[in-house]
Amino acid sequence: MTKLISWNLLRLTGASLDDIVRLIRREDPDILLMQEATQDIDGLTRRVGGHYQRNQLPGRVHGLAVWTPNPLLSRPVVMPLQAGAMFNRICQIIQFGSITVANVHLSHGQILNRRQLRRIAKVLPYRSAVVGDYNLIGPPLLPGFRDVGPREPTHVAGDMVPLRVDRCLIRGVACLEARALLREASDHRPIVVRLALASERQAVDALPLDVVA
Repeated sequence: MTKLISWNLLRLTGASLDDIVRLIRREDPDILLMQEATQDIDGLTRRVGGHYQRNQLPGRVHGLAVWTPNPLLSRPVVMPLQAGAMFNRICQIIQFGSITVANVHLSHGQILNRRQLRRIAKVLPYRSAVVGDYNLIGPPLLPGFRDVGPREPTHVAGDMVPLRVDRCLIRGVACLEARALLREASDHRPIVVRLALASERQAVDALPLDVVA
């Protein structure tokens, strides 16, 4: 079983390196995905050990990052996505044991972010998960994948509108737990999912009823 946490850090003004260290020590994840990670986070392995890679978005001060306590089978692969109106987007693809995980921070355009999801899905093997900040309202419309992330809001837009934008889509694996942690320094709540290899029937049976619905 794999315990995965994903957190949009809120670049420059949100979660600090100290906040991330506390999260790792408290939750003990097998893999931590981060969005809007800046150079300030690059000292993570000096504090908690493990393995870390950050990939900056083109022309931005922030990007996607992954941390694991143990070595990965191979270095994460960076995949360019369709460009948005303001800047280019990338996806970080991580081979974690028998599951391939895509770390994403998708565009705000509600047609574009679904197109980005379809591009990612085309390169992923059957047993895979797409996790991160989707910036997406409503169903993802990605055939073959199931939305198993926490059902409660994970972000409050403009400190007024609660949104469930931090998500996890899976294919060929089971989700045994999905929850959102309390909001801390960032404007996004970290999400936690526990994933395991399973048949499709086992995957559905392992989910809470409100997630299956």
